[in-house]
Amino acid sequence: MISYVRGKLVQIQDESIIMDVNGIGYNVICPNPFVFQDSLNKELHIHTYFHVREDAHILYGFKNEDQKYLFTQLISVSGIGPKSAVSILAGVNIPDFVSAVEREDDKFLTSFPGVGKKTARQIILDLKGKLTTQITITSEPSTNTETPSIHTDDLKEAMEALKALGYVDKEIKSIMPKLQKVIKPSTNTDEIIKKALSLLMKR
Repeated sequence: MISYVRGKLVQIQDESIIMDVNGIGYNVICPNPFVFQDSLNKELHIHTYFHVREDAHILYGFKNEDQKYLFTQLISVSGIGPKSAVSILAGVNIPDFVSAVEREDDKFLTSFPGVGKKTARQIILDLKGKLTTQITITSEPSTNTETPSIHTDDLKEAMEALKALGYVDKEIKSIMPKLQKVIKPSTNTDEIIKKALSLLMKR
């Protein structure tokens, strides 16, 4: 098991980062690679999970231990693989997610990509009571966190609108960390688009 990687962050891609560790380049898949934008060309310590399957050995990377822990728990749920877990983590506020599991809030859980009602119920069944041993929860969705809880449907609509305007995934993902800091759960689709365009024009 590779628990962490420390080296120079040399490249940020759409789905991964490249870490130079003593002259060896490690491709590390991350929920949102652009959260590491400020560390480009600097030394970075990243928490990792080494996933082994018959046809591939894949290294996943996380900003902190809570994110890594939630990933490992999610992939233990029937119907959720590493790819789905990464998609969930890309837009999740972790304490809010854990709180939703404890409240059995399947409506909140189904707002994430690839999570239908059946999968949401399986998450609750498998993880309720387990996540709180590692992660502190909030009683209600938080508004004063690094990555606010955003209405996923509004965010998806905003992203599709940006693509319709000609922006590509790489450009959109590059502004996501800053965008999540400036919008609130109550922010509607039009306002998200306006704030996103403002950030895109500053790039």
